[in-house]
Amino acid sequence: MRDGNAPLALRCAAAVTVLGIASVFGFVTVYALPVLLSGQGLAVLSWRWLPAAGQFGILPMVCGSVLLSCSALLLGWPLALGLCGWLHGLGPARPARALRQLVRGMAAVPTVVYGFVSVFLLVPLVRRAGQGSGLCWLSAALVLALLVLPTMVVIMDAALRERGRALRLTGAALGLSPAQVFAHVMLPGARRWLVTAGVFGFGRAVGDTLIPLMLAGNAPGVPASPFDALRTLTAHMALVMATDAGSTAYHSLFAAGILLLGVSAGVSLAVRRLRHADDGSDPGAEWRS
Repeated sequence: MRDGNAPLALRCAAAVTVLGIASVFGFVTVYALPVLLSGQGLAVLSWRWLPAAGQFGILPMVCGSVLLSCSALLLGWPLALGLCGWLHGLGPARPARALRQLVRGMAAVPTVVYGFVSVFLLVPLVRRAGQGSGLCWLSAALVLALLVLPTMVVIMDAALRERGRALRLTGAALGLSPAQVFAHVMLPGARRWLVTAGVFGFGRAVGDTLIPLMLAGNAPGVPASPFDALRTLTAHMALVMATDAGSTAYHSLFAAGILLLGVSAGVSLAVRRLRHADDGSDPGAEWRS
């Protein structure tokens, strides 16, 4: 009886999920209509945010989101790969186990804790190293890379653990060192999951609000150096919605929301495509066990 009801339950769950996602898109679109119907839709896609002058361009914030997310990914992905190498034979076994537990613990730390600690520890260091207040692109990128690191390590570690046992025995039989097995056998076999980890990390970085809000300086312009302030779309939405409601500037934020939802949908589709292109195994089951 339960087996017969399982397909119906799955179809109902899928329908509810699709309906929820469509409702979110519809809600954001409806609130963006006042801007779109007033003829200012194209003005939103400009480089100047001056609400007092009737200019509501969000492109500087789009640029800030892309710059911050890409820089955090460039800092965090190689570090995640190096940590996975340590976990899979390049380091002593006991510290590797402790490191795995540490990464799991980092994933449970609230985002606001990262930002609060960084304001008192990292920002003064950046201020002394460069110019300005220290609330800048560099500070936010360093902390955001640390924030997305556990997500990428979990995915990479799960994929490598799935393939590692048999490959280590085969490599040892061929006379290969653990480093050679990791670099020449394990990594090529898990390359799709390494890319998936990067996609997840990018999506996590684009969607974060607190770290850019607390550390990036929130200047609505394009930074010329890592020590300049920037503003991301998520931080921009939080700032304007907290200070203004019902105005054209407020409604223009929903156009930014459409862009963010599009990015999230693109990340989900990319991950889905990578999973279907893989061999069908689920390395996440190894981590969850």
